[in-house]
Amino acid sequence: MEVNYMLAYGSAEASLRLLWRFGLLEHLLPFQAAYFSSTLFKRKDNGTNMLLVLFSKLDSFLAPNRPCHNSLWISILAFHEALVRKPRDPLVVATFALAVYLGGDLPLAVDIGQSINRQHDAGFAELLEPRMRGKKGLLAEVKDLAISMRQALTEMTDEYYVANAMAKIPQAPSSDLVFIPLQAYLKVLKLIERVQHGKKEIGYEPKSDGNIDYHNLANGTPAEVRNLFTLVVFDTIYPPNLEKEDDSSRR
Repeated sequence: MEVNYMLAYGSAEASLRLLWRFGLLEHLLPFQAAYFSSTLFKRKDNGTNMLLVLFSKLDSFLAPNRPCHNSLWISILAFHEALVRKPRDPLVVATFALAVYLGGDLPLAVDIGQSINRQHDAGFAELLEPRMRGKKGLLAEVKDLAISMRQALTEMTDEYYVANAMAKIPQAPSSDLVFIPLQAYLKVLKLIERVQHGKKEIGYEPKSDGNIDYHNLANGTPAEVRNLFTLVVFDTIYPPNLEKEDDSSRR
């Protein structure tokens, strides 16, 4: 419950920084603490990284009176952990996010994804340099990302892997506590499996307008969670300010 208060109400980035600074992140989110440790992110570091940017983008949509369901921030954690383990082409990441938004309609996501021609943020080690690939190759890599995200999610809820993650952090205490509720785990798992199998969920309709229904978002309505997940991912890998800078340089 405490973790949800920190990540779901619009102050996730600041919370992660404070938890890391005071040595509490290891106890609550050991995989993310291991990420900070492996990238030599200092306790009082004022810099940033992809995990912090993802949550800063999420924060921009939320507020104390406009929270999200815990399945959304858990999805972001598992998604990022998958990219840490195996960095991906930005187009693969974007197409995966589109497939999430579309409820698992992977063929349509690939068709849309191949039309993307935007400058990605090259400052993240989790993103590789783009390269050309056909539809089959893109589809296969998106499915592979889904498999990797599923594995990350499963390990984040497994006491054995949690203890192993803690062991990777210098001077961290030993612990195998899991802070991800089963219901939220199953909700995120369903989101991933739709993309992994590449088939749209029967009866699912993605949001067609740009408005966020915060009541439905707080209750974990699939269309709202998937829509905001995709917005956060796109704003992270294709920052709007980067597009503006690129346009200015062409003038």
